[in-house]
Amino acid sequence: MEIEPKRYEKLVKAHAPATKCAKNCLFAFLGGGIICTLAQLLRELFLRAVGLSEETTATTVSVILIFTAILLTGIGVFDRLAKLFGAGTLVPITGFANAVASPAIDSHAEGLVLGVGAKIFTVAGPVLLYGTLAGGIYGAVYWVLQIAAK
Repeated sequence: MEIEPKRYEKLVKAHAPATKCAKNCLFAFLGGGIICTLAQLLRELFLRAVGLSEETTATTVSVILIFTAILLTGIGVFDRLAKLFGAGTLVPITGFANAVASPAIDSHAEGLVLGVGAKIFTVAGPVLLYGTLAGGIYGAVYWVLQIAAK
């Protein structure tokens, strides 16, 4: 039995669960907002109560966020938070930490070289590659425009 493509598409749409776009956007906004609010609170604490410099505070808060994300990834909590908050957990630095830690944890049983070493950047690698490439292209375009403006 062969089904026409249009009829098949209609059947798929009829049986597919409805997307909850508004709910997903709200939860992503809340999740990212919670992470950023906690980071801001830490920043204010280190700046005002501890008296660290701006640069040291920025580094300290980033390290705390990265460590927390990796710890939560290791104990399996980050995945549950990501299911609830979606992209809200992926946008800040915590998402990048999770993207590096998760493959490393998953491939640990295969050994340090062929497991962790080979697979640690399977998720984050393309982000690093194309982010660096885009930065290089942007820099070259900016440089050419600066020369042309003179």
